Amino acid sequence: MLPRFDPTNHKACLSVLEDTTSNAKQVQDSVLEAILSCNAQTEYLRGFLSGQLDKQSFKKNLPIVTYEDCRSYIDRIANGESFNLICDRPFIVLLTRDKVQISPHEMTTCEDTTQRMFCQLLCGLLQRENVSRLDAPFASSFLKGFFFLGLLHLSPLLGRARDVTWRITGMNSNIRTGRVSDWITDAQCLSGISKFLTGPNPELAGLIEQECSKTSWEGIVKRLWPKAKCIEAIITGSMAQYIPMLEFYCGGLPLVSSLYVSSECSIGVNIDPLSKPCVFSYTIIPSMAYFEFLEVKKDHQETGHDLTENHVVVDLVDVKIGHDYEPVVTTFSGLYRYRVGDVLRVTGYYNNAPKFRFVGRQKVVLSIDMDKTYEEDLLKVVANATLLLEPHDLMLTDFTSRVDSSSFPRHYVLYWELGSKVKDVKVEPDPKVMEKCCFTVEESLDSVYRKGRRNDKNIGPLELKVVRSGAFDELMSFFVSRGSSVSQYKTPRSVTNEDAVKILEAAVVSKFVSRKIPSWELHELHSSR
Repeated sequence: MLPRFDPTNHKACLSVLEDTTSNAKQVQDSVLEAILSCNAQTEYLRGFLSGQLDKQSFKKNLPIVTYEDCRSYIDRIANGESFNLICDRPFIVLLTRDKVQISPHEMTTCEDTTQRMFCQLLCGLLQRENVSRLDAPFASSFLKGFFFLGLLHLSPLLGRARDVTWRITGMNSNIRTGRVSDWITDAQCLSGISKFLTGPNPELAGLIEQECSKTSWEGIVKRLWPKAKCIEAIITGSMAQYIPMLEFYCGGLPLVSSLYVSSECSIGVNIDPLSKPCVFSYTIIPSMAYFEFLEVKKDHQETGHDLTENHVVVDLVDVKIGHDYEPVVTTFSGLYRYRVGDVLRVTGYYNNAPKFRFVGRQKVVLSIDMDKTYEEDLLKVVANATLLLEPHDLMLTDFTSRVDSSSFPRHYVLYWELGSKVKDVKVEPDPKVMEKCCFTVEESLDSVYRKGRRNDKNIGPLELKVVRSGAFDELMSFFVSRGSSVSQYKTPRSVTNEDAVKILEAAVVSKFVSRKIPSWELHELHSSR
């Protein structure tokens, strides 16, 4: 739907952006017309539209759907039936990078994530002077690379003893000797690394060893890659909790989140990528897909995905500043009125196209009685409580939660994995600090929860369980083994799967509870002023 232009010509790109956002309504109508025209003969559209391809018929007759509603069609195509069940052309995935990667492409095909990550990081260290930007799909995946880099000497790797240090068996040994470790056996990884590990480089090994042997890892990214200009990753929504760690490791490098892209389609761009993460907004590009929006009101958010008569569906140009919405997309590739599941808050307009801030996922994550704690709320209260860790050189590296229904009364449980800002220091949180963290979380939750806590028969004291280092890696491995994508994996902010709970419970090293009942009258007084 875009006119032909040279993507390397910045003025041409800006001109297209201005034209597309200025004419948002006309572009959206043209996109919908083109999608319906192209896909008119698909089984899916014929079943609902019977050849009526106008916008009014589309909105009246096509239901708003979730993945489960489309699953049978997708399964049929996966099992060999024709693509024209839902789309007018074959499904072909082409991944084109205008980006220049340090690690060779063949490494990305290695199925062994440990070998792949080791070799990719090794490539990055060998070419440290050529690295201008570090990026990852999510803030969490970016940090996993550095935990991997920093924790090689703390845990066994492919059967190696715990007391074998990183300097001897890790990347620095490879750089010093010019030979890749024996446990790297994947042919693609060996082929890729051989292009850069061409001989001994004791000077580089010494420099890296000097930086990595310092007491703290603060600013390690800037120290290892001195010419890096920024860190690019998704750091909004549930990823925002990792910002303090990124800032700690990155030594002042700007944190950039330039795109809002979902599995369903590309949606928007951050036209001010150097703004502070707390004010990141994405401008919806009207030509990417046909966009509609379900208004989200917190008091009426559903725990599932069933629609009710109370939902208001509006077009792209009709959203209101300050209101929350869930995107509903219609794409060229066979999704029609498909709920994305994200919650976006309108922050303004760029020309006639709205700008959104990513808030979180459209779901209640914790509920016992009348209380409803949403993902956005949970992220805020945990961020508030972890401020108490900073004076003790501790960081929250990851967390999740659940409702413990086995006790009476039922209560919230938080699982925290903690790390130290100082290298090689055992994490031993002060019980008084952790109990204060529990109370701070409860004090920060809404009045419905706090009223429920006043009567211990309704909601019991919040419990905080600290898990050993690596517990959330085990959790990720569990979900990946069940079909989750490594590159797209995000830690669930609430767990209900019994096997996942068992993994977390087996990793618990200490427990704390809130010993005070949070007040609610004072909060109500403040909110009424």
